[in-house]
Amino acid sequence: MTKVLVGLSGGVDSAVAAYLLKKQGYDVTCCFMRNWDSALNNDTLGNPTLNDDICPQEADYNDAKAVSEKLGLELLRVDYISEYWEYVFKNFLDEYAKGRTPNPDILCNKYIKFDAFVEFAKSKGFDKIATGHYVKNGSFKGKPCLLKAHDLNKDQSYFLAQIKRDVLDISLFPLGDIDKKEVRAIAHELDLNIADKKDSTGICFIGERDFREFLKNYIPMKKGKIIDIETKEVIGEHEGVYYYTIGQRKGFGIGGNKGPYFCVGKDVYKNELYLASKDDVKWLNATSCLLTGFNLLADVDKDKELLCNAKFRYRQKDNPVKARFLDNDEVYLEFREPVKAVTEGQQGVLYLDDVMIGGGVIDKTYYEGADKKEILKSYLE
Repeated sequence: MTKVLVGLSGGVDSAVAAYLLKKQGYDVTCCFMRNWDSALNNDTLGNPTLNDDICPQEADYNDAKAVSEKLGLELLRVDYISEYWEYVFKNFLDEYAKGRTPNPDILCNKYIKFDAFVEFAKSKGFDKIATGHYVKNGSFKGKPCLLKAHDLNKDQSYFLAQIKRDVLDISLFPLGDIDKKEVRAIAHELDLNIADKKDSTGICFIGERDFREFLKNYIPMKKGKIIDIETKEVIGEHEGVYYYTIGQRKGFGIGGNKGPYFCVGKDVYKNELYLASKDDVKWLNATSCLLTGFNLLADVDKDKELLCNAKFRYRQKDNPVKARFLDNDEVYLEFREPVKAVTEGQQGVLYLDDVMIGGGVIDKTYYEGADKKEILKSYLE
């Protein structure tokens, strides 16, 4: 019998995934991964003490424990706090300090859930690992690949674009062919305590806390000018350029009849935030971009231009692009139509129909061949 270790998060998706695998005849064991301790005071990591009344992950562990007991499955527990800090959170902080917008969930999948967790499973004699991600196991040119989920509203293939290719052989995704409504229904039929538990949103280690309040524990808040990119006038004061992202439409604190505004750029050295009015889409649009650190998960001919689709953020519609593979794991993408709010630091993920080809970090964005940062810079001079 195939032995499977299921990552049980304390949420409804992983709980139903464990149940489905047991129903299918697998020898299932569950494991809770503890990646963050918001109450931990660890000076060696430079992690300040945060005085939370309840650690969200402990509440999740209690839910996972109740689920495993209900399903009659053993629950293991493993801590990856230091690994998470080293490989995920430090990168998160470094990217924000550069004025970019990182995606820690993608790094968590790459370094923790589909790397450290895989090694833990192998060391314990398991044949496969499984999670509650909404994505399908598939085949492309005779080799394992990832496909978009049946429930496209919940499809999470975007978040798995950086996992190692060899883990596709041993990874199972039981929720790939069902939708969220059915998952909830199964949880109710099983009378699971988390059947109506709210889905986690935002960044996993922040929980329900205010993002800016959390981030200022690590990156000092420094106020500066908000500038209207068209009039070049100072129209307000921001709380710190690190806390804003391209395309953001709220949270600027600009009153009166001004606006609405979109964030179209920022300068971390001048500490200036640049906004444009709602109709000034030219400042938001990009016509091409450069991806770095591209992780290829399906065999395509890298010597030829690839006509495919791309997503530049989760739940975004497919954008038709032409991909040109360069040296050093770089990919240059030309867009068939301009795309709004393509944000440096986020992930660009490529698809051929439902097959996820792979992804890389958006390193530079361009408008009609010119670097968008240089366009802003020259315009403001």
